[in-house]
Amino acid sequence: MEELDKKYYKIKDVAELLGVTASTLRYWEQEFPECKPRRSATNIRYYKAQDIETLKIIHYLLKVRGLKIEAAKEQLKSNRSNVSNRVKIIDSLTETRDKLEEMLKALNKRK
Repeated sequence: MEELDKKYYKIKDVAELLGVTASTLRYWEQEFPECKPRRSATNIRYYKAQDIETLKIIHYLLKVRGLKIEAAKEQLKSNRSNVSNRVKIIDSLTETRDKLEEMLKALNKRK
């Protein structure tokens, strides 16, 4: 996934980053107490990098591994560091694969 360079992100930006809808993020906020973005006086959500990392873990558990909400909550409580490491490794491998695919396309254009 892309590098986080801003201090705060709006819900639309986070939804695009994770490939889910804003309503999904709002639902996850209700279900997972670990996910509580900062809110402005006008009730606009502002996510910090740490909030986004938590959401990446939740996304991995629910969408990639296919766990139910309760199982994902249990994983977050009992095994967060292991799951976090897995998410980081998957992100790194995905980024490496994307770079290699770009290189392959560039090489194929030269032929």
